Amino acid sequence: MRLKELRIEKGITHKQLSDDIGVPVRTISRWEKGETDMILKNAIKLAKYFGVTLDEFVGSEQLLSIK
Repeated sequence: MRLKELRIEKGITHKQLSDDIGVPVRTISRWEKGETDMILKNAIKLAKYFGVTLDEFVGSEQLLSIK
C-alpha cells in the first residue's frame, strides 16, 4: 500500500489526513506500518482522496498476492 508515500508526496500530516477522512491518527499510523489491515471502504476513500486508482493505491503486486 502506498499510503505513506502518497501522504508525504502531498505534504499531508497524519493529523490533517485524520481530520479529512475521519479516521484516528493512530489508525493511519498503523496502516502505514502494516500493523493493521484496511477495510476496502477506507482504501477506496483514500484512493479518491489522493486522486489515484485503487490499483495504484494498493499496488498491483499486493493485488496479485491476494488468495
